[in-house]
Amino acid sequence: MSHPTHLLGFPRIGAKRELKTLLENHWKGELDEAALLQGAKELRQKHWLLQKGAGVELSPVGDFSLYDHVLDAQLLVGAAPPRFGFDAATLTTAQYFELARGNAAQPALEMTKWFDTNYHYLVPEWRADTAFAAQPERLLSQIREARALGVAAKPALLGPLSLLWLGKAKGEPFDKLSLLPGLVAAYRELLAALRAAGAEWAQIDEPILALDLEPEWLDAFAPAYAQLGPSAPKLLLATYFGDVSAHAALLKSLPVAGLHLDLVRAPEQIAAFAADYPADKILSAGIIDGRNIWRADLSALLARLRPLAEALGTRLWLAPSCSLLHSPFDAAAETALDPELKTWLAFAVQKLNELKTLKRGLEEGRAAVSDELAGSDFARTQRQTSPRIHNPAVAERLAALPAGADRRASAYPVRAERQQAWLKLPPLPTTTIGSFPQTPAIRASRAAFKKGELLAADYQQAMEKEIELAIRRQESLGLDVLVHGEAERNDMVEYFGEQLAGFAFTAGGWVQSYGSRCVKPPIIFGDVGRPVPMTVDWARYAQSLTAKPVKGMLTGPVTILQWSFVRDDLPRSAVCRQIALALNDEVRDLEAAGIRVIQIDEPAIREGLPLKRADRDGYLAWAGEAFRLSSSGVDDATQIHTHMCYSEFGDILPAIAALDADVITIETSRSDMELLTDFGRFRYPNAIGPGVYDIHSPRVPSAGEIRALLDKALKVIPAERLWVNPDCGLKTRGWTEVDAALAAMVQVSLELREQLAQAA
Repeated sequence: MSHPTHLLGFPRIGAKRELKTLLENHWKGELDEAALLQGAKELRQKHWLLQKGAGVELSPVGDFSLYDHVLDAQLLVGAAPPRFGFDAATLTTAQYFELARGNAAQPALEMTKWFDTNYHYLVPEWRADTAFAAQPERLLSQIREARALGVAAKPALLGPLSLLWLGKAKGEPFDKLSLLPGLVAAYRELLAALRAAGAEWAQIDEPILALDLEPEWLDAFAPAYAQLGPSAPKLLLATYFGDVSAHAALLKSLPVAGLHLDLVRAPEQIAAFAADYPADKILSAGIIDGRNIWRADLSALLARLRPLAEALGTRLWLAPSCSLLHSPFDAAAETALDPELKTWLAFAVQKLNELKTLKRGLEEGRAAVSDELAGSDFARTQRQTSPRIHNPAVAERLAALPAGADRRASAYPVRAERQQAWLKLPPLPTTTIGSFPQTPAIRASRAAFKKGELLAADYQQAMEKEIELAIRRQESLGLDVLVHGEAERNDMVEYFGEQLAGFAFTAGGWVQSYGSRCVKPPIIFGDVGRPVPMTVDWARYAQSLTAKPVKGMLTGPVTILQWSFVRDDLPRSAVCRQIALALNDEVRDLEAAGIRVIQIDEPAIREGLPLKRADRDGYLAWAGEAFRLSSSGVDDATQIHTHMCYSEFGDILPAIAALDADVITIETSRSDMELLTDFGRFRYPNAIGPGVYDIHSPRVPSAGEIRALLDKALKVIPAERLWVNPDCGLKTRGWTEVDAALAAMVQVSLELREQLAQAA
């Protein structure tokens, strides 16, 4: 193992989303706990053996989770949130899922984005009296499993500083760092148990190092790691998602046996580490992109690695840039994908082979891997020269945009008056975010249509029946602004990408978003355009069924960009503007068809924010311009909504306001309306719909819970600018839950309207 290959993590959902099937069958009561745990065990063992067969010499153990690795990290140190009343030492599988999904007495743990990815983690809850105690058995049992298979195991842990930073302080205000001594003691005990079990190496992830940390957090690393080292296995401190060169001196001085660097996101940082790199440390080069699907330029990478290999010798390890959690499983399974395009791709399994090629090329020379290098070179050249990549008309349209093309004709107060003149909405108008339950019947019809087993006319009739059902149920519930329910949509990004030029789609390119929820990101390989209208007929049909306004529903340009695998031969800003203009064509067609309330969802706009503050203004400028381009050119009386969820917006509220949407709906229920404090302090100028119940949990909120949240909202948002809605779309819920929750929501809104009228 002169240049060992290893992984920071591997996709846990399985090649065919086996984990999703196991979890959802268990939650439905169709699979008992023993069968769930056995199925999960077989899946992770299958993944270890696959890695071993591909030449990976150190496989991560502990990266596999039944729901979320951050939740698992909390439990490894005995920190179950006290409000549930659970003991981490005796936590059952059922209780584990209650933490993640809520129960009748408690809402689920808050969920937010994992740095700038589309993965959602469960936010730890810290209190001033939080106590820690190591609970290592889950990791120890998996080490035993791996060893029994002949797999060299490397336990993978979220580091103590990152775990603490990622959580939120609850109860009386206190400094989270005051918990660090107790947390480090638990980690020390945990690492000692791993060492006693025979673990030679342990990977300890500190992704917060890629952020702009406050000095007190940086100062905490040296004393914390000084306490961890003596009783631990050899520690590989892993950083990823950004440049950590500013901390090079600190990291090189820490008492760890090695460092992992993300040399895909920040290749330039290697200069700060290669100089005077400690002779007693290995350096893990994260050289294969763990977050995108394009085949690596192996010739160029081998040339970049050669000087490092000569300088470090056997102390150079090879790895992907970050966990392969963010990659689809296996491109070889994509039998229906265009053959030329397929040669450009590398999913998780292919990335293992790329690592193997680089290792062999370093150890045996380029001649030993000449065939692999030739294949990589050919794919790269073919992609660069393919005529399908560029559409001159798209570039010409962007270049011809006049100054101010992204601006509405009038300011919000003028628009709001004109919109209310025809909408005639009551105070605290009610609506939903867009989707309604995707029932088995809907999914079956869509699958049959895609397989050619259902004629287009029959599919349209089936979807129109579902749309009418959604409209009638909303009318009976008393909602004010309706949606068509999105029965025809498989996914909020994939649906649009399937109809836009420049996009390609996989059959099995699934990536975990949270728990059992998986997404299948489109591939943006070329210039983007809109050949034909995408949603107009469905929206027009829905509006024909009711006198109430029906929202046109679109996914915004930034979210389509963020939730796709994006071409890497153009700046992301240019790709985003292309998408924006394609969506603007749709917005104008919707307006012409009589749809005068249009929602353009942007849940990913915060997710795309660069981790470094110095890079944020530039991103927010082009992201905001793209959103405004998508909604520009409509009449003042056309009401533009946007929706954002599961992100922290407090630090970018000026940019959110600059989007100039007439109405913004946001997730706030899991955080107990915490986000509204920021909106109120900022004096957000347009209308706001804070989510009044959490749709990602199966529990139905009581009217009292919804009322309590709206009472909080009314303290910071004027009633004339306050909307009432759920946190997010309802596609993952059942109709029984939806009807009960929306009925409670409407009931509370009616009661508050009456009180407002009496107080007037």
